[in-house]
Amino acid sequence: MTKQSELQLENNLIKQLVGLGYQNVTITDGDALVSNLKAQLEAFNKTSFSTKEFNAILNHLAKGNVFEKAKTLRDRFNITRDNGDSFYVRFFNSEDWTNNLFQVTNQISQKGIYKNRYDVTLLVNGLPLVQIELKRRGLELKEAFNQVNRYQRHSFDSNYGLFQYVQLFVISNDLETQYFVNNKGQSIKQSYFWSDINNKNIKDLKSFANLFLNPNHLGKMIAKYVVYNETYKVLMVLRPYQFYAVEALVNKAKQQTDKADSVKANGYIWHTTGSGKTLTSFKASQIIMDLPNVDKVVFVVDRKDLDYQTMKEFNSFKKDSVSGTTNTKNLVSQLKDDSKLVVTTIQKLNNAITKANYNKSFSALENKRVVFIFDECHRSQFGETHKKITEYFKNSQLFGFTGTPIFAKNASKNDLGKRTTKDLFGECLHKYVITDAIRDDNVLKFSIEYIGRYKQKSNTFIDIDVAAIDKPEVFADPKRLEKIADYIIAYHDTKTKSRQFSAIFAVSDIDTLIKYYDIFKRKKLAGEHNLRIATIFTYGTNEDGVGAEDILPSTAEEKRLYAAEPNATYKRENHTREKLDEYIQDYNKMFTQGFSTKDQKLFDGYFKDITKRLKEREKTTFLDKDRLDIVIVVNMMLTGFDAKKVNTLYVDKNLQYHGLIQAFSRTNRIIGDVKSQGNILCFRNLKGATDDAITLFSNKEAIEDIILPDYEVVAGKLDTALAHLFKVTPSFDDIENLKDENEELNFVQAFRRVLRTINVLQSYTDFSWDNLNVDEETFNEYADRYWSLSDKVKKASTVDKTSILNDIDFELELIHRDEINVAYILQLLAKLKDAKSDDAKAQKKAIIDMLSGDLQLRSKRELIEKFIEENLPHINDVDNIQDEFERYWHEEKILALSKLCEEEHLDQKQFKSLIESYADYGREPLRDDIFKCLDNRPSILQARSIGERILDKMKEFVQVFVNGMTG
Repeated sequence: MTKQSELQLENNLIKQLVGLGYQNVTITDGDALVSNLKAQLEAFNKTSFSTKEFNAILNHLAKGNVFEKAKTLRDRFNITRDNGDSFYVRFFNSEDWTNNLFQVTNQISQKGIYKNRYDVTLLVNGLPLVQIELKRRGLELKEAFNQVNRYQRHSFDSNYGLFQYVQLFVISNDLETQYFVNNKGQSIKQSYFWSDINNKNIKDLKSFANLFLNPNHLGKMIAKYVVYNETYKVLMVLRPYQFYAVEALVNKAKQQTDKADSVKANGYIWHTTGSGKTLTSFKASQIIMDLPNVDKVVFVVDRKDLDYQTMKEFNSFKKDSVSGTTNTKNLVSQLKDDSKLVVTTIQKLNNAITKANYNKSFSALENKRVVFIFDECHRSQFGETHKKITEYFKNSQLFGFTGTPIFAKNASKNDLGKRTTKDLFGECLHKYVITDAIRDDNVLKFSIEYIGRYKQKSNTFIDIDVAAIDKPEVFADPKRLEKIADYIIAYHDTKTKSRQFSAIFAVSDIDTLIKYYDIFKRKKLAGEHNLRIATIFTYGTNEDGVGAEDILPSTAEEKRLYAAEPNATYKRENHTREKLDEYIQDYNKMFTQGFSTKDQKLFDGYFKDITKRLKEREKTTFLDKDRLDIVIVVNMMLTGFDAKKVNTLYVDKNLQYHGLIQAFSRTNRIIGDVKSQGNILCFRNLKGATDDAITLFSNKEAIEDIILPDYEVVAGKLDTALAHLFKVTPSFDDIENLKDENEELNFVQAFRRVLRTINVLQSYTDFSWDNLNVDEETFNEYADRYWSLSDKVKKASTVDKTSILNDIDFELELIHRDEINVAYILQLLAKLKDAKSDDAKAQKKAIIDMLSGDLQLRSKRELIEKFIEENLPHINDVDNIQDEFERYWHEEKILALSKLCEEEHLDQKQFKSLIESYADYGREPLRDDIFKCLDNRPSILQARSIGERILDKMKEFVQVFVNGMTG
């Protein structure tokens, strides 16, 4: 069967969309797009616009970036008509989305920096709101994704920036189809298949179009399920399982109009940890609070830190959309005022409804429709509080969210007996379990290593029989703890990709935590490591009791402690608190802070600073000096805490069922290609508990889907990938002789497969080049040619050359090695200077090869080679190499800056300030700031291309002369 061409795909899709209710319209360029927009807006608004009126509308539409234009789309614009009347122009009907006007067109051409032609465009009321890019069968979706990114950079902001109104992109190769929101900062990992309500993915283009692109569904997605993230100023879109969960909750809330019928009126959502429950619960809360039959929505968390975190995240989706409650009095005030959505802790809610001086002030709510939405409902809803809420709010409705429900098998008995999530919340309204999330690449698999003597063949040097020991005195043996600390020090860089990521260390109790911290501190002072380690724990009564084993609390006192809302009075012995203050002072010294346990505000600030430091590592502006490597905890941060740059969990405590899955899931959030799995290093034998937990929360057959296989299995996959690579290019010299782009493409795909597999293997403690079927030198030679090919494609694309390699993702970050920097190269230069002539040649080649194989140093290769050739021979004392190199580098930097400013006619002093600001803080300068450095401001037509060119040169300057220059 012959392959369908992209044109055939386009024509078939357009025909299908017309059958779904779209009007087919021919639009060839930007002028035709504007003409059609005028006609459609007139029809949608049931009026006509004069040229002057429409120009005012166009000027309004042209303002702002993608994020701001998304708001413009949903707002109304007031114009003064030619006759003096006031008229509100609508661009999109969010209330009744089927009343919008839907059109389809294809092959629109627009010229920005380069001329681009787009495949299929869906217009709503004349505005391009969905852009579809198609590839023929056999090509990767990533190519279509990268093509969209090029369009965003090159032409979307031309012609009044109308294509910046695109809300959703769709990419397809006919057999696979995904959608993603207009956010150019994301990767293809944020593109999703659509699915049915049972999480079966709808992959082929025809089925996807029927379900997702029909005007009713697409209109609803744009109207209700595209979300603003105010913190990052980007758009987000719900995934299919989030959509179905919200729809189920909203429908349940709509149906309940009479008195609550016990548990039948309620329901819960089981979405696995890490699947985005915060966004789902926010969207459900937002829609439910606007229902006419609902008086108030109360979102309930079970820990004080989550109260703050949830309020912050909710308000990031919609500014000031939710009120947080700092204390019970504040909660009472919000319950009785007109706040439609309130976030609080279960402790404050319990206080409010049980104390007469509080509950009498909001008694009007007793018979009102109050919807309670409980986050992590497996933790907080099994004591008296649940009963008190339903008894006080007689017409309430309760919904729960959990990633790990309580079933009969993992339920704990309390004064009220054994109760499950279903007993309290009724039926599960939607389910999305861990196997679903891993299949969809929404969370990562776990790589679990059990460290101890029972491993027959490994790099383990700890003599601990973890399979046999179960006595507290053995677990607490100082020699054992010392060996575990040594192991973590030895392998932390391997696990965290040279500290690109952070780790959490979970231990059994506070006394053990103190011993571990002191061991790490002593070793750091002795110069055995330079890891940045912090710890956090509550120091109230029995902190190391029931919660330490991750068993659900049963008594009221245990529940109060487990909820971890710090108490005003601390009863634990002074030693614990003094130790924590000592550790906080270490933290203050490390990061120049002023926290302590002296009052609640300072202690809360300490916890928030730790979590913020881990969470903000994913920001492009994050500075390495703010990096935190390991946080040692007992219970805190093992549930409800999300940080994408955490990839490793060290475990020296017993975990089971929901506690185990929750803790492991701190590591499996997706970010980029380098993070290929969540690493779990167990210093106790948790294999049986792990298998039991996976069986309970998915099924027994799912173990292989959730946990990465043994090292030997992955190494076998590398052998297969290498065999294919050597078939395509038997030696690295053959890469230079590839005949055409098709052969180059085959090489890129073959070597990229090897890269991905080695990236996974390098996270295992057993990794060694010695037992692979490729040595490190040969691999680096291939990597160097691979990189050169990437450079070649990049340069070709700057002259607007069309290439099948243009949209290939080379995933160069997988080659990057952070441990190699300029300081390290200088050490090698010192050795080179002292080397005998026989060895010097080989050492020099090794240094040049190393420069070629590292992302940061590659850009410096030419200058460092020049230093080796011209300067190194004239340095007599190796101790002077660093000083001489720094003087040479400074001179070259001044020359390069002068040359750049001369070529672009820039004021050198002003432009140098922009460079320093970008290098220090990672903030790109505004185009206006760049233009202020020019002798003459460019014309509007030239401004964009000139601004982009200067910005690219500035980034290249920083990459060469600034990045990676410290050791």
